[in-house]
Amino acid sequence: MTTPIQLPLDLPYLDEQVAGGATLRRTILPSGVRLITEDVPGAASAAIGFFVPLGSRDENDREYGSSHFLEHLLFKGTPTRSARDVALEFERVGGDFNAATSREQTVYHARVRDKDLGMAIDVLSDMITSSLLEPAEFELESGVILEEIAMAEDDPTDVLWEKFYENFFGEHPLGRPIAGTPESILAVSRDEVWDFYQRYYRPDQLVVSIAGRVDHEDALRRLESGLRKGGWNLDTTVSPVARRGATPAVYERRARIQSIERELEQTHLILGTQGIDARDDRRTTFGLLHHILGGGMSSRLFQEVREKRGLVYSVFSFGASHADAGVTGVSASFLPNKAAEAVRVIRGELSKIADAGVTAEELADAQGAGAGAGALALESMNARMHRLARAELVLGEYIDLDASIERMRSTSLEDIHALAQEIMTKAMTVETIGPLTEEAKTELEAL
Repeated sequence: MTTPIQLPLDLPYLDEQVAGGATLRRTILPSGVRLITEDVPGAASAAIGFFVPLGSRDENDREYGSSHFLEHLLFKGTPTRSARDVALEFERVGGDFNAATSREQTVYHARVRDKDLGMAIDVLSDMITSSLLEPAEFELESGVILEEIAMAEDDPTDVLWEKFYENFFGEHPLGRPIAGTPESILAVSRDEVWDFYQRYYRPDQLVVSIAGRVDHEDALRRLESGLRKGGWNLDTTVSPVARRGATPAVYERRARIQSIERELEQTHLILGTQGIDARDDRRTTFGLLHHILGGGMSSRLFQEVREKRGLVYSVFSFGASHADAGVTGVSASFLPNKAAEAVRVIRGELSKIADAGVTAEELADAQGAGAGAGALALESMNARMHRLARAELVLGEYIDLDASIERMRSTSLEDIHALAQEIMTKAMTVETIGPLTEEAKTELEAL
């Protein structure tokens, strides 16, 4: 059986062959900076991401929204590049670049032709180390973020997911909206965000992931040069920051059922319960279970709720695995007069899969789907790059396609049934937005 490649934080260099003839290399510099690359035969491009394991869950009350604020501000210029210069560097070579903030990390990423990878390393290094956070830009971007929050507030599904997370995780920082609130954005000062930047954007936090046509040693030289040029001290010996998840998160939901009143044509629903964390050994089983329950058009939920009864347009199951916590469940949208029946059918499907598990045919189909989707994902250098980063930042091991397929094929009907029983029989947290009939409320209370 193919063995996952372990990524201990005290191993300074690693060089391994992985599925498809690709070469995985990782270097940890004495300063704690980590570079992990996957050189892919035949690739003509490269995807690169600068990852900082810092997200909304890491902020205190005064800093709330700062991770996302920084994501915006790091595009606004350095001593050597204006905001326009940063954009032009990528756009003049046909590349694309962006950034994203989650609850647990922030990433600045780009995709370019292989010959332009050096430029991408230089520019992203400059942004990470030397952004100015000019007061005028800070004020302008504050207004942009307020617009972003307002836009999300106008979208009922965005509101639903944010409120569900707030309700499910209660006072735990995982429940906070990633962008902050209008109040927190208006309250935080430029100096406070600058202090946040200086405290957390440092060598022992940085993971750089590159996938595609990449020369590891050349990328390492460019990276060291760019970070030193930005003033980072790479000579002091510091261990990389420990991965999250040493102990499970402790949280308590606020309410079992929470309904948001809003005049809408549809009712939108999330049913959620405790899932598994990102390093749980059953995560392959978890993925197969979700594919069968609500992962596509052939899934039980889609077939029973939409295809056979026409009760919804959208219905799916979901699973979000954080480093030390997980949440899983079902989301659906339906007309108010169909709500009660839709909830009743969804509840029935959850009971069926918990009581009886899945069939051998369903498991075989899910295994085939997982193997195919995994293979197709490897066509994307961006997907490979993010896979590398997750292995380094979260999992502590790299599982290539061959090992992943082996894990899927070794998953049994009993494995699926045991996990379904454990998860689907737990108390559900319910979040709705839009009209809700009394009959639908009764069905929800029966969950």
